Amino acid sequence: MDAPGNQTSSESVAGAVTPERAAYYARIGKENLAPLWEVLKGLVPPEPRTPCVPAHWRFNDVRKMLLEAGQLITAKEAERRVLVFENPALRGKSRLTQSLYAGLQLILPGEVAPAHRHTASAIRFVLDGEGAYTAVEGEKTIMRRGDFVMTPNWAPHDHGNPSKEPMIWLDVLDLPTVNFFDAAFSEHFDQESQSNTKEDGDSYARYGSGVLPEDAPMDMIRSPIINYPYAKVRPVIERMAKSDDIDPHHGARVRYVNPINGGWATPTMGAQIALLPKGFKGKDYRATDGTIFVCVEGEGSTKIGDETFTWAPGDVFVAPSWKTYAHSAKNESVLFSISDRPAQESLGIWREQKAA
Repeated sequence: MDAPGNQTSSESVAGAVTPERAAYYARIGKENLAPLWEVLKGLVPPEPRTPCVPAHWRFNDVRKMLLEAGQLITAKEAERRVLVFENPALRGKSRLTQSLYAGLQLILPGEVAPAHRHTASAIRFVLDGEGAYTAVEGEKTIMRRGDFVMTPNWAPHDHGNPSKEPMIWLDVLDLPTVNFFDAAFSEHFDQESQSNTKEDGDSYARYGSGVLPEDAPMDMIRSPIINYPYAKVRPVIERMAKSDDIDPHHGARVRYVNPINGGWATPTMGAQIALLPKGFKGKDYRATDGTIFVCVEGEGSTKIGDETFTWAPGDVFVAPSWKTYAHSAKNESVLFSISDRPAQESLGIWREQKAA
């Protein structure tokens, strides 16, 4: 099906364009007008027709390239030393799905990634190393493998690595979404690192324990928690799996939530994590939210459309919008995932389809 503006001069809704129509189109084009009937099918397709394609990156391969970048440019020079995951069908657009940017960030021992803030929301999912920190709005949180770290919209943040080993994490931002609305702002600070006014783990202790402070901001649309530690999340999905609380498509899966209202952790990006038991064979599933997956533990494969991707710890792969996928686990495995589902749900356009 042709996208808007992709029809040639010899094509038309009724076949060949007549000389009269061609002359008419040329005349109205001079007034910056166009005939809807020539592009309607592309504007209103019968189902999603994403330009994105399935793709997979092996962590061991990307890690080597990222460490090489560490020898070529410092974190301060780069501001953020990141290798961007580009969807093969969207090269040069710095996006993995139509709405989400993703990349792997490296910070070496002793480095600091300077403080800044921006209107795009960001998440970090830690893949390798332990001991580096992210400081967000005055709270410094030490990051460990499997931790899900939030950098909310317009929140000042910086990173540092006082440990003795490199740290690598996945960045996912809603940059394409914010830029689509022409609503992007950013700001840099004179100080490389912000002053820390809160203890490590303060936000989780205040908001992640089943109680809320008396003065909790009940209208907050994003989570006040900075770090959801994997050490706290892993036992939950393990308990679910042991009690056979396993979805036939996704495994024993939970979502990261905003404890204020029970909704998604951010209004634009929804993150989930699932345990797939050994031998798990997931049923076919598809939804309108293109989804980025990361293997946290284990080994397995995911069939997306006609392609099958075999994954191991740290691997990243993407299932585009409305592409059917199904997971299989060789041994007990954990998959992290993130998509734009909250944004779609708020607009009333999200849709899923499950195989019985």
